[in-house]
Amino acid sequence: MTYTIPAQTRIGHVHLKVADIERSLKFYRDILGFQVMQHYGDSAVFISAGGYHHHIGLNTWHSKGAGPAPVNAVGLYHTAILYPTRKDLAAIVQRLLEIKYPLTGAADHGVSEAIYLNDPDGNGVELYWDKPQADWPVDANGNLDMITARLDIDELLTEL
Repeated sequence: MTYTIPAQTRIGHVHLKVADIERSLKFYRDILGFQVMQHYGDSAVFISAGGYHHHIGLNTWHSKGAGPAPVNAVGLYHTAILYPTRKDLAAIVQRLLEIKYPLTGAADHGVSEAIYLNDPDGNGVELYWDKPQADWPVDANGNLDMITARLDIDELLTEL
């Protein structure tokens, strides 16, 4: 018998190993806008959107002063941060462009629109919004048919 996870299940938070807490806070707090909920000594900090106990934990428990993880190794590919609306995604994209923060990619996946970047430790970050489920592409059998197409960032910015 196969177990099926409940449909209401959500991923609550992610913990990232970072080399320098303050450097990471400059990215996650000062650029992306997360709120600091709690410092855990000088080795961890918990940050959130909207007052949740934490969406992201940043810690140096095994990584203080370390370099980035090798690209060709197992581990986290990226953390995906879901924005509630397309306009919210456009606003953070505009902010990143204004401060000239380097983007590593942008894509329309049919089900969502996303931009990609790296945090100061080289951890991949996806910022995205989900299109309405009724607009998701499906094949002739009704199965989800996600794509990776070019995202028109200039058109996205017309949301503002």
